[in-house]
Amino acid sequence: MDSVNCVVIPGDTLHSFKCAGKNDQVVVGPGLRKESGNVIASKPGILRFKEPNIYWIDSHIRRYVPVRGDCVIGIVTQKAGDIFRVDIGGSELASLSYLTFEGATKRNRPDVKVGDLVYAKLLVATKDMEPELVCMNSQGKSGGFGVIGDGGLLIHCSLNLVRKVLSPECPLLKLLGKSMPYETAIGMNGRVWIKGRSTVETIALANGISDAEFITNDKCKQLSQTVMDKILGFT
Repeated sequence: MDSVNCVVIPGDTLHSFKCAGKNDQVVVGPGLRKESGNVIASKPGILRFKEPNIYWIDSHIRRYVPVRGDCVIGIVTQKAGDIFRVDIGGSELASLSYLTFEGATKRNRPDVKVGDLVYAKLLVATKDMEPELVCMNSQGKSGGFGVIGDGGLLIHCSLNLVRKVLSPECPLLKLLGKSMPYETAIGMNGRVWIKGRSTVETIALANGISDAEFITNDKCKQLSQTVMDKILGFT
């Protein structure tokens, strides 16, 4: 079982890879794992390949397994001392220290309340430790991380859709932005927050993103026009 674009199931061993370029090192992405010198599928889906040597499983699943470096959208569920407990959709809650916000000190604490949405990056994500989040980039700046503002709409989608709309090859977000201004935060854990100028625009944008899961990139322009037509139909 080693053909690109074929369907694989958990446990399938991928016997050979097509390597391009001078570097023969194969990079395995989501849905694949290395075990005893072999590469084995850990999720059902379609085997994909990207130059130069990157392979992953394209799978329409919603269960999120935390990965170090992922940007996620979490929901603050409780505060325990100096630590916030955050639901990121994994098997356990993640921890977020108030000191991981830009400019935070013991006297100047961030205004974070239970129920708030936070856009954060996973600093620690291993099977032996609970996930740990930070709301700063490597330069100590917020870099877009932190508490997400009031309003807007949070939708839950498959991890495949998140990777699709974030791909440089997918023009959907740019096309929607040309039609109307909006704000969005997209988490690798299958959560998308979006806010338009009105409730109607916000709902139409959210539905447009959800509808993009099973269409090709070439049809994104048509989808963007459909979203605009729906908005005009309500105004």
